Amino acid sequence: MTERTGPEGEKEPRELIEVDDELMQDIEEIVRTRSDFLLLNILQDLNSPDVAHIMNRLQHDEAEYVFGLLTTEVASSVLLDLDEHHRKHLLRVIPQDKVTQLVNEMDSDDAADVVGAMSREQAEIVLETMDTEDSSHVEELLRYDEYTAGGIMAKEIAVAHPGDTVKKAIQIVRRLAKEHKNIYNVYVADENGTLVGTVPLQDLLLHTPNKRIKKIMKDDFMSVSTDVDQEEVAKMFSKYDLVSLPVTDAAGKLLGRITVDDIVDVLQEEHEDDVAKMTGSTSPGLAQQSPGRVAWLRLPWVMITLLLQLFAGAVVHFYDATLSQVILLASFMPIISALSGNTGLQAAAIMVRGLATGQVDLKRWWIPLRRQLLTTMIIGAVCGLTLAWIGWLWHGQPLFGLVVGVSMFLSINISGFIGTATPMISYSLGFDPAITAGPFETAFQDIVGITIFLSIATLLLQWL
Repeated sequence: MTERTGPEGEKEPRELIEVDDELMQDIEEIVRTRSDFLLLNILQDLNSPDVAHIMNRLQHDEAEYVFGLLTTEVASSVLLDLDEHHRKHLLRVIPQDKVTQLVNEMDSDDAADVVGAMSREQAEIVLETMDTEDSSHVEELLRYDEYTAGGIMAKEIAVAHPGDTVKKAIQIVRRLAKEHKNIYNVYVADENGTLVGTVPLQDLLLHTPNKRIKKIMKDDFMSVSTDVDQEEVAKMFSKYDLVSLPVTDAAGKLLGRITVDDIVDVLQEEHEDDVAKMTGSTSPGLAQQSPGRVAWLRLPWVMITLLLQLFAGAVVHFYDATLSQVILLASFMPIISALSGNTGLQAAAIMVRGLATGQVDLKRWWIPLRRQLLTTMIIGAVCGLTLAWIGWLWHGQPLFGLVVGVSMFLSINISGFIGTATPMISYSLGFDPAITAGPFETAFQDIVGITIFLSIATLLLQWL
């Protein structure tokens, strides 16, 4: 439930509505007819992410029309949730003073993301027309690498001094909370700005107003420096169940804070990046790219896979004599290749995810490898027995069923081993494991699976 203003100015509860396909069709029709009143009546019952979701499904001119109906506060939130192409279009077409108003409404970390994506000329204009303090915060954040703690931190923090009272700390929080959300802690800094402690908000409510902050602050706090990679920060949040983390420079001076909502964005970004790499692309936003751009990004990986598959073809050609004598073997080759390749990709995906979240410790590499082998032995046994039974019935000979069943079992286990070991080796060598688990995986398993299958068949050919 959220609220809206009633006829006399009081807040009235309202039920949020879900944006399904039927509602989307109605909205598209309303947008085409430019029915302001009907559209506003729907938009007021939606949260900002839902409005952004609607706009992402509209044409640029239609999204521009919807955006123009929003208040500055709502439009600022919606702008952050739009996809890259809709956001860039709006920033190009809306008046410059409007852009400045929208950026002024944002927290410093969000403002830095938006300004950082602008052209240099537009960014300079926006920074010059922003509030002085907000502009300086954004300029400072833009100096950090966007994928580090400094790049994702926000400058809006509640800071108290050790000698302050609980009452004063509460006043600091109240002033900050009027414009900024997600305040979880008061950070305690000395006269040099060095972080010396933290006070969770709930602790302020448990002590008398005249109590000194130095008496209640926690001095065993965790912090992170500005140059730490955002993935490492995400691991800290996950491992220690954090909701907020202070950011300092090398000398311990308090600079900002990172909150859990920032980490959710990081995890989504890292996941999209890993998926993009595993599918043979370096751009996670392919759905929004032009067909030519998508083809250009994917073609090199496809060509490399083609070369690997040609090698698999050479393996098949090497066993032409075997296939010519037992032609039914060819019917089982795609099955073994597909299942072993799929098993390898699943193992690689699990390992990439584990390395990214810190759940896999390379110092104890044998643990995930053993777990994966036990898993693939079960999968391989079930699939092998099933295929053996089918092969026996199809060919009419138990030995034929044994060949295809054993080949399936071995291929699946080898693929599970390769899919697990390759990302760990890549990570230990300093490479991105998501890249190694890309389009090569299936092609490699084709080679391994076919070689095992046809080698066993050749050895037992006289009995088939």
